[in-house]
Amino acid sequence: MVVDPFNVSGKIDYDKLIDKFGSTLLTPSLLDRLGNLARKRGMKLHRFLRRGIFFSHRDLEKILTAAETGQGLYLYTGRGPSSAAMHLGHLVPFLMTRWLQAALGVPLVVQMTDDEKFLWKGEYDEAAGDYDLDRFRALTVQNAKDIIACGFDKDRTFIFSDVDYMGHMYPNVCKIWKSITYNTARAAFGFEGSSNVGQSAFPAIQAAPSFPSTFKVPLGNRDDLACLIPCAIDQDPYFRVTRDIAHKIAPKSHPLKGKPALIHSKFFPPLQGAMGKMSSSDDNSAIFLTDDDATIERKIMTHAFSGGRERGGKRVIQVRFNMSRETAKLQRELGADLEVDVAFQWLKFFLEDDGELASIEAQYGSGSGDYWNTAAVKKRLVVELQGLVKDHQAKRDVLTDADVASWMAVRELAPAL
Repeated sequence: MVVDPFNVSGKIDYDKLIDKFGSTLLTPSLLDRLGNLARKRGMKLHRFLRRGIFFSHRDLEKILTAAETGQGLYLYTGRGPSSAAMHLGHLVPFLMTRWLQAALGVPLVVQMTDDEKFLWKGEYDEAAGDYDLDRFRALTVQNAKDIIACGFDKDRTFIFSDVDYMGHMYPNVCKIWKSITYNTARAAFGFEGSSNVGQSAFPAIQAAPSFPSTFKVPLGNRDDLACLIPCAIDQDPYFRVTRDIAHKIAPKSHPLKGKPALIHSKFFPPLQGAMGKMSSSDDNSAIFLTDDDATIERKIMTHAFSGGRERGGKRVIQVRFNMSRETAKLQRELGADLEVDVAFQWLKFFLEDDGELASIEAQYGSGSGDYWNTAAVKKRLVVELQGLVKDHQAKRDVLTDADVASWMAVRELAPAL
């Protein structure tokens, strides 16, 4: 198992990750408090929370206290624009953040780390005599359309490019740089002598939005707002380091002494198997938000790893519609291994109906009923994803570059509800 901000691979043991990172498991009492806040706005607890997909946290109890008492808070999440087409895994933190914004009625800042992607993936073009930084700035606009299509509250959402907003962030970036030693950064992020100096400097730029004073205009010059960051757990090292030095950046009146709070998600598995996380670099490992119905069906039916059991050292895998009598017999007898079956795991992320999911789980896990086999479960997933992606595309397709510019305009956001 390898989990850091730049690499996720192997079979992920989330209990070990909690111990390694020093975070805390979400408890039923915390979920009850969050659910109570949501119910006041006519909402129920998000399926990601009901099903343990968001599973770990730092200081969520203090965030809930701030929400319950009206002390003031905001949300912070982000996206590194490395490709024009985002995939389903990229949607997970944004869907959670959208729900949190609606449930808590609070402002949100969305960091587009075009600088980070350039520092890690950018290239010098000998023919043009220049670097390709503008390519990542263009990807920022395209990815912002996907983010806007998720349904955020525009009056309370500020999307910003690091390259464009750096002047506003720079005072806090300088303070963070001064507060973190290179030895600390190297230990946390694994920087080596071959790392360019921009990579070594970048963690402070990702840390800066944790402090409300970075957003003097959007957040109304409030430097005492608490910050909650929904993210996948591989991003936690950035904010562990931030939390250690936060008291040097925030005022003494800050309710968490400047520390950002976090709520961590599990990884969205690739099609080939429930190990690591989905990647944009492998087209057949992911469903992209630009895929059409036929492509979604082909990828799911052909590439989604099946949870057939092992018997006598032989794995039973049903990938296509047709299976032998012996395979069918074993599947009915043994059921599926739901922990490794990608189609079922993806349904846990995207199928809203708890009762239907429980029925599929019971039938598929026991080899009985309408969902006794992989093909039936995959077909159900195909229908769900086709609807989700088509709805997303309809919302995205009407957005223009001018619309994106209006979301990225430096302006004062509406106050919390």
